[in-house]
Amino acid sequence: MGVGSQDAIKQFQAFIEQVEEPLRGTFQNVHQGYVTETLMRFLKARDWDPSKAYKMLVDCLNWRVQNEIDHILSKPIVPADLYRSVRDSQLIGLSGYSKEGLPVFAIGAGLSTFDKASVHYYVQSHIQINEYRDRIILPSASKKHKRTITTCIKILDMTGLKLSALNQIKLLTIISSIDDLNYPEKTNTYYITNAPYIFSACWKVVKPLLQERTRRKMQVLPGCGRDELLNIMDYSSLPHFCKREGSGSSRHSEAGSENCYSLDHPFHQELYNHIKQQARLREAVEPIKHGSFHVDFPEPPDDEVEIAKNIESELHKFENGNGV
Repeated sequence: MGVGSQDAIKQFQAFIEQVEEPLRGTFQNVHQGYVTETLMRFLKARDWDPSKAYKMLVDCLNWRVQNEIDHILSKPIVPADLYRSVRDSQLIGLSGYSKEGLPVFAIGAGLSTFDKASVHYYVQSHIQINEYRDRIILPSASKKHKRTITTCIKILDMTGLKLSALNQIKLLTIISSIDDLNYPEKTNTYYITNAPYIFSACWKVVKPLLQERTRRKMQVLPGCGRDELLNIMDYSSLPHFCKREGSGSSRHSEAGSENCYSLDHPFHQELYNHIKQQARLREAVEPIKHGSFHVDFPEPPDDEVEIAKNIESELHKFENGNGV
């Protein structure tokens, strides 16, 4: 770390010490004891400008307070059948850990339909996974490996990507904006697998629009990416769609213990049980309410809006060119 970086952290630290309650309290749930690492994440997201990073962090803390994010892990999506529908249509799960101890999250980008519930449920589910990762998974990994682990790896499976993905661009942009503004620099690397031609066409358009910092994190792997991923993780940590060529990402092709998207997978069982346990602790004060937990959606940054427009344009070109 250079002198300039150290100075930026010191200046940022001085700004943060001026923050008062309730922002100070929610900041503890953000940093989980790793204050310097958290400040560095926000500084990286704002090109090491302490003033801009401070504004970003304060905006994040205000968002957390206004939307009760500190309590979102005590707000179960009920009934359980509804939550199962969310899991069947918003494909994400923890498949294991890298050799360095980083959590490996699998995302079924191609087969996620987001059509079984309202937007609010999908946003609630996404934030709950983020918060569980940051408050439970990452601190546990740090303790196990006796070193600070504050980031994860994401493997995106593009199997089944279709032109109907156009219908989900708005929701995906909302989720992406929530991550960019409130959970910056939490992903170490994005690995893209099983990419069909339609993705390749979009990628050529989108890649130049991404910030260099983001481009460096993204790697498009050949096929299912198994051989490349085995360099950084054991076979047992590979998502089911990476374990053999042509395995695909079917929601039901693997048993619940193997398919990390499934509500029957240990990760989702532990997450849902944790949320229900936290809800029981709060029931005496605040009874569980049916219905989604509404979170204010941030306005997507201009660069993300531009990327979404370019993806949509490229998909339309592909559609017209193929006579679909």
